[in-house]
Amino acid sequence: MARYRGPREKIERRLDADLGLKGERRLNGKSALEKRPFAPGQHGQRRAKISEYGLQLREKQKAKFMYGVSEKQFRKYFKEAARREGNTGANLITLIEQRLDNVVFRMGFATTRATARQLTTHCHVLVDGKRVNVPSYIVKPGQKIEIREKSKNNPQIQRALELTNQTGMVEWVDVEKDKVFGIFTRIPAREEVVIPVEERLIVELYSK
Repeated sequence: MARYRGPREKIERRLDADLGLKGERRLNGKSALEKRPFAPGQHGQRRAKISEYGLQLREKQKAKFMYGVSEKQFRKYFKEAARREGNTGANLITLIEQRLDNVVFRMGFATTRATARQLTTHCHVLVDGKRVNVPSYIVKPGQKIEIREKSKNNPQIQRALELTNQTGMVEWVDVEKDKVFGIFTRIPAREEVVIPVEERLIVELYSK
């Protein structure tokens, strides 16, 4: 499946969840989900009963769009999560949280994961001093993530860092804002990752 490039807020309205796809626009209270909290389209305001399969599919779609991964990638992550010891759903979320583009986003170098993915593919990101342009690269605890020297004063990156004063920073990264680098200190526990996704339903969907 090709990456979705259509209206992002339309997806949030369809899935009835704030997936953080619009960054600063959402923080300023201009999100379409807040203004029109119903599904898009002519019949969007109708209340429709969702089947069990529909609920499971919706949770998978939330996770896929939020993290910006394809169906093929998502299935790969699920297989790896199921192979590991422990709760499959929790393993799935924490595994995707280790993606480089997501870590760049969590460190506050970008206002959205889509922007973080763009920074990565355009070679603005270094991992332990080496340029890595693969958004799906899995970051390991202790690795240093930084913005290359020529890009540190990028207005978009500086603005994203300013907004972390409003949004806060997750506990599993240690960021030096002035030097625009951070350390991925540890893999987060599932309960620390605050996202509007019930991974239990995703596990049920793939277990059929």
